[in-house]
Amino acid sequence: MEKKRELTSQAYTEIPAGHEYEPVIKDHENVPEFTYQAVILGIILSVVFGTANAYLGLKVGMTVSASIPAAVISMAVLRKLFKRATILENNMAQTVGSAGESLAAGVIFTIPALILLNLSPGIGLIFSLSLLGGILGVLFMIPLRNFLIVREHGRLPFPEGTACAEVIVAGESGGNRANLVFQGVMIGGIYKFIMSGLKLWSEEPEWHIPGLRNFVVGFDSMPALLGVGYIIGPKIACYMLAGGVLGWWVFIPLISFLGATITQPVYPGKELISGMDAWAVWTNYIRYVGAGAVALGGFVSLFKSIPTIVTSFAAGFRELSGGINFKIQKGVRRTQQDLPMAVVLGGALIIFACLWLMPQIPGGVIVPLLMVLFTFFFVTVSSRIVGIVGSSSNPVSGMTIATLLLTSYFLYRAGYTGSDGIIAALSIGAVVCIGIAIAGDTSQDLKTGYLVGATPYKQQIGECLGVLFSAMVIGVTVYILNESYGIGSKDLPAPQANLMKMVVEGVMRNTLPWTLVLVGAGSALVAELFGVPSLAFAVGLYLPLHLSTPIILGGIIRGWLDAKCTDKAENNERNEKGILYSSGLIAGEALMGVVLAIYVFMMDRKWITLDIDYSSQLAAMNPNWASISTWLSIFMLMLVAISLERVIMGGKREGKKE
Repeated sequence: MEKKRELTSQAYTEIPAGHEYEPVIKDHENVPEFTYQAVILGIILSVVFGTANAYLGLKVGMTVSASIPAAVISMAVLRKLFKRATILENNMAQTVGSAGESLAAGVIFTIPALILLNLSPGIGLIFSLSLLGGILGVLFMIPLRNFLIVREHGRLPFPEGTACAEVIVAGESGGNRANLVFQGVMIGGIYKFIMSGLKLWSEEPEWHIPGLRNFVVGFDSMPALLGVGYIIGPKIACYMLAGGVLGWWVFIPLISFLGATITQPVYPGKELISGMDAWAVWTNYIRYVGAGAVALGGFVSLFKSIPTIVTSFAAGFRELSGGINFKIQKGVRRTQQDLPMAVVLGGALIIFACLWLMPQIPGGVIVPLLMVLFTFFFVTVSSRIVGIVGSSSNPVSGMTIATLLLTSYFLYRAGYTGSDGIIAALSIGAVVCIGIAIAGDTSQDLKTGYLVGATPYKQQIGECLGVLFSAMVIGVTVYILNESYGIGSKDLPAPQANLMKMVVEGVMRNTLPWTLVLVGAGSALVAELFGVPSLAFAVGLYLPLHLSTPIILGGIIRGWLDAKCTDKAENNERNEKGILYSSGLIAGEALMGVVLAIYVFMMDRKWITLDIDYSSQLAAMNPNWASISTWLSIFMLMLVAISLERVIMGGKREGKKE
């Protein structure tokens, strides 16, 4: 732990802003870094976390950072298999590994909107947009590295990047910490298999309150959501729950009550409100209210970032005006060597040409031009914002919605309407969103590398490799998940993609129910006026309440433990363990969800005939099984919650033994 304290002190206490920082590994030290074992392990982690986050994002509309879990796992695996692991190899593995999570976020926020519109993007199109958007995000961040990470050192904290550096430097405990991740993966995976595969207990129990029409109380019995709640903490979890309560305990009962006597369908619904259950009211009306709330929350986040946007955009032009280099500069110190500017500009031109020549994207030269311009603009914004508030608070949705609104309106006025206009607008949004997400991840990784003494151009190459290999898998993952669960269904509601679909379709076809959208925007504005972060509140309003209830349970666990422990160092130690275990729960359940999706996919095509669903047999054996299953679901989720508390509190018991 001494090295960890030393790094933090160097990064923020002893080194004033603008002064030279001495990394852990000095420029003259020859330490293995870009080794085949580090890169291969990073690629595997990139694919694993990318796949897991694709499932999680389609389920709950958010992803979790993979940098720290990837760093911890890489330390354990490299030492176990190769009996050694340098600090720079660990950093390289996490750099490559974390790219998959960010790519997944960019993809599932936008591209599934094409599936929801029955425009059926092929695996090839998903791969192409993922790869080109991701590489563009890496390239456009390169000119900003020297300004944002080196010159602004001490001013921009880059929270995730610094935390990851601390974990890597404190590598002596890496193997033990990796066990927490693996334990979480095992428990989350087994739980998901028994619940969703064998169906031994209810996955989504709910209760209808007698005498109150469509007043529903329910929760998703998912360890992943418990882990998400612990990671985001009690405040954000409460904000999300507040939005869910407004949607499900205020708006849905109100609409059901007022619509009970209406004898005609109310747009955008196509059937009588009197015949709708709570889920039908949510599908037909509340999603638009939630969309308006998320849109306003995104724009509020964007508006708050205007000073940062102006500063970052000016910095981007200044760095680009510094001249064009065609090779790695030999006279520059190792820790300051970026990929040459010729690679940045040449790569951007090649990507522009590839996007222009793609037959699946209509619109001619204007569409790829908009892709490149908007990506460059928002990459500068994203890279700066994550330096201030971190990747988790990066308003990716807000920037993507702004892109879609502007480009949809421009394309509509230019005559691109119908399916061609929608495909063009969503393709622009996908490339920009992926570029934004990857740029934020690249910024954090380069900050980690700066602190530990990595070689920037090697990290930049590693980031591109992570994008490449995760892009090769993400399209297949989305395809299988859609075929097995149905994107847009209760199993995979794809909230962000639904939002993007509503925005583009509403502008292009002038079909947006603006009254509902404005009600949502007004609700988010009220929350903002009360000092509640409107985006977190809006996400809760947009999502089913069933997702927010297990999230608040995880948040309560973290809040209770934070209040119980007054020693800051011990509290940080416990939270780090809780985050690692929670990350394992998320990854384990999500990966098992993908495995079960593959199983369903193969069953539907009669490739296998093994039926592992025991719910019907259990119901036949006991007529009260539905009730038993509901209570068993609560009991099992509470067991996972107890295991999370035991893992975290284990550090205190160990401390007493010492």
